[in-house]
Amino acid sequence: QVQLVESGGGLVQAGGSLTLSCTASGSISTITVMAWYRQAPGKQRDLVATIARGGITNYADSVKGRFTISSDNAKNTMYLQMNSLRPEDTAVYYCYVLSRRAYWGQGTQVTVSS
Repeated sequence: QVQLVESGGGLVQAGGSLTLSCTASGSISTITVMAWYRQAPGKQRDLVATIARGGITNYADSVKGRFTISSDNAKNTMYLQMNSLRPEDTAVYYCYVLSRRAYWGQGTQVTVSS
């Protein structure tokens, strides 16, 4: 069974940068879309960024110009580069892959201090 494993979370000062990675334990076929979500304490899980076939990306308004989603198929990995981080970005971040079924990462904590 394929698993998605996240890494790269941690504590960072406001204005700093952090890069998250999400690696699949095996190849996933027929991928429709890959995405990053985040969930702050007591809040719903919200979509942050998506990347589809052809490298087409979309971002939530709150992260446009600051975050970049990318993927490296040779490494079975996708990334979320986060720049100019704000305290409001504090959340658990989850990677997501939709193919013949949906796959979720275990979540990684990102905390931005002021």
